[in-house]
Amino acid sequence: MTTSRMLLNRSVRRLYAVALSLMVILGPSMTAGADEEDAKRLLKAMSDYLSAQEVISFEYDATLEVVTTDKQILALASSGSVTLARPDKIHATRSNGFADVEMFFDGKTLTLLGRNLNIYAQEDVPGTIDHLVDELRERNRPLPAADLLLGDPYEALMMDVVDVKDLGSGVIAGVECDSLAFRSEEVDWQIWIAQGERPYPCRYVISSKFMDGAPQYRVQVRDWKAGDEVAAADFSFNNPTDAGKVDLKNLEDADELPTHFHIGADQ
Repeated sequence: MTTSRMLLNRSVRRLYAVALSLMVILGPSMTAGADEEDAKRLLKAMSDYLSAQEVISFEYDATLEVVTTDKQILALASSGSVTLARPDKIHATRSNGFADVEMFFDGKTLTLLGRNLNIYAQEDVPGTIDHLVDELRERNRPLPAADLLLGDPYEALMMDVVDVKDLGSGVIAGVECDSLAFRSEEVDWQIWIAQGERPYPCRYVISSKFMDGAPQYRVQVRDWKAGDEVAAADFSFNNPTDAGKVDLKNLEDADELPTHFHIGADQ
């Protein structure tokens, strides 16, 4: 009797999974043109809102998935905060268990502080936040959800997009959002945008299309603030802990991956 019930339960679960798949495949078709235009309009509204904010701050939780050579997907979690003052100032933090990093940029100098090691590195990177984002990508030290911090997020996000979907409403941490999905040749990505007068990004997910296991990078935003809500921030590094200075390439444990992870054939 117990064995029969176990088999029945398994069969029910399998049938439910099949039914759910059929619902996704055979569900009511959407009006593609209208959905695409609505999704673009909502994304553009978010972009315009973000670009118009002279000062913003938020906290975030991020997950980076990596795929091992034996096809296991591992998720690395981190949390942090971002304070941004347009056009050329940003302060960001990231903590993920093996690293505790703080970044300062005052429009002229970039400072990365390894708080857990009490060491820092500096480089002259004069220019805007957009320029800094490009420079950090070149150094393989990207900012979290960097495309959303640019002067024109819409242009960056829509680059190479070949398919757009409006998925309707979703709820992220109690906030009702518009849920949108986009495809390009290399990645699929989704974004959830808060409804109402402040259409800020609540969640941003990027999925690789050409890596085994389709690993994802996810950023979830919380405690969003803009304008007068944002507390005053220091964008210049003052070294209050007498941290030792090192070359940027010697700033250990400041990346998304711990030092015992190796990219490539020897990972």
